Amino acid sequence: MSEAGAPRAQGRHRSWLRWGGHRWSPLSWSGLGRSRRPDTPPDGPPVDPDDRFRFSDLLGEATADIGSRPGRLVTTIVGTVLGIAALVATIGFAQTAAGQIAKQFDRTAATQLVVTPATASTGGGATVATGALPWDAVPRLERLAGVESAALLAEVPLPDAVITAVPVNDPSQPPTATPPLYAASAGLLDTLGGQLSTGRFFDAGHDLRADRVAVLGARAAERLGVQRVDTQPSVFIDGIAYAVLGVLDSVDVRAELLNAVLIPTGTARADFGLAVPGDAQARIAIGAGPQLRSQAALALAPDDLASLEVRAPDARSELGRDVQADVNGVFVILGVIVLLAGGVGIANVTLLSVMERVGEIGLRRAIGATGRQIAGQFIAESVVIGLLGGLIGAAVGVFAVVLVSAVRGWTPVVDPWTAVGGALLGAVLGLLAGGLPARRAARIEPVDALRGGT
Repeated sequence: MSEAGAPRAQGRHRSWLRWGGHRWSPLSWSGLGRSRRPDTPPDGPPVDPDDRFRFSDLLGEATADIGSRPGRLVTTIVGTVLGIAALVATIGFAQTAAGQIAKQFDRTAATQLVVTPATASTGGGATVATGALPWDAVPRLERLAGVESAALLAEVPLPDAVITAVPVNDPSQPPTATPPLYAASAGLLDTLGGQLSTGRFFDAGHDLRADRVAVLGARAAERLGVQRVDTQPSVFIDGIAYAVLGVLDSVDVRAELLNAVLIPTGTARADFGLAVPGDAQARIAIGAGPQLRSQAALALAPDDLASLEVRAPDARSELGRDVQADVNGVFVILGVIVLLAGGVGIANVTLLSVMERVGEIGLRRAIGATGRQIAGQFIAESVVIGLLGGLIGAAVGVFAVVLVSAVRGWTPVVDPWTAVGGALLGAVLGLLAGGLPARRAARIEPVDALRGGT
């Protein structure tokens, strides 16, 4: 081959250089570098070199380089996966824990509404009722939204009556303490959260027919010697026999009923002349107290609201909300700390990649790549790594919340936007973490890079 032909063949051999699968001509990129002067091809208008390198080329470069180093990719993604998974899991655990805390506070929250007649003081210092509850107070209250069950309760005065298990007429026998007698409606057991140790509670039919039946409190039954009801025992109230239907073992509110004898309100009206109910009890939903405080009096005494006094709990406890907020704050802080650790990992690996690829960067700058293109390639790599790690981390975090909740018997609570945000946050984290290494790569001079890379 002639001397004239050798340079021509060499020029043909070196007329194209590859950059990530794309062929770039040194003739079209000559003299561009950092000045970014437009090239003027012989058969077209001036072309900006940045226009030659499209976004698809940038994305192809970033993904091709990531795939060419699978070991480094796994190492980098592990940090992002752990960071995003920790953040998603901590937020999910915070929401789940907040739900469990709310349930615990709801179990102990006051859910009782009590309506009593208003009272006034007399000149002698005694108090007298200035109002009265209607006998149909139960259905009126149960029609209100937020009332789950209601019942009437009144203490029956027994000036001279005695309650015994067997009738005893012995004038010489010293008087014994008599258990108090209460009249109640059929829904009392459900309203007050009571439990029976044996037997059953009287129902609306007993009340309507004024049947002579009774339910004993646990301590009253022990005092009267009634241990079981399958033998159909009776107690005598003022000498009248009342069949014992059951024994009350426990009650959430009004613990004094464990010392008492309960009979239906209809029976108390017929046998003892009970004129008016003593008070109305209602079991209400959590948080319905403020609303029902005004509605109850309106439902029971619309023409004289001042004749009744209504006691209802306030809304959900501020303590419960404070505890939930503290738990959420602690979990989020822990998640952010782990997430920052993942971001530092991405930055370190990207910076190491820049240092190892100085020669490659110099070669690309030498054939015409601009600093912005070099920076864009490394930023794109970091964003792709961060997005991939965010997707995997969000899935791992959601799975961890569901798994732990299933083991503990909790109800998992994960906001879908938390998982989506976790994946996008991984991309943002990659963008921020790749900024400094990309800037350093863009500032590398081609001569220094080629000299250091050889």
